[in-house]
Amino acid sequence: MSYWKTNLKYIAILLTIWFVVSFGFGILLSDYLNQFRFAGFKLGFWFAQQGSVFSFVILVFIYVRLMNRLDRKHTRNIKADNS
Repeated sequence: MSYWKTNLKYIAILLTIWFVVSFGFGILLSDYLNQFRFAGFKLGFWFAQQGSVFSFVILVFIYVRLMNRLDRKHTRNIKADNS
């Protein structure tokens, strides 16, 4: 039960971050962010076109790392219970 609760917590946190980056920075705050430049592009435009995709890929790698750590933790617990 603890495994799935932790897994759902990770998913909720990572999806919230992705929502904030893609919807918040790419749509809601784009006018404000457009006064700044990143790699030659207005920052609001960059978040709408590239930033949300980059952040999603990074969040996938973070999720994989978190789940590998969680799997190792619960595998140890299962082995200890079976001994």
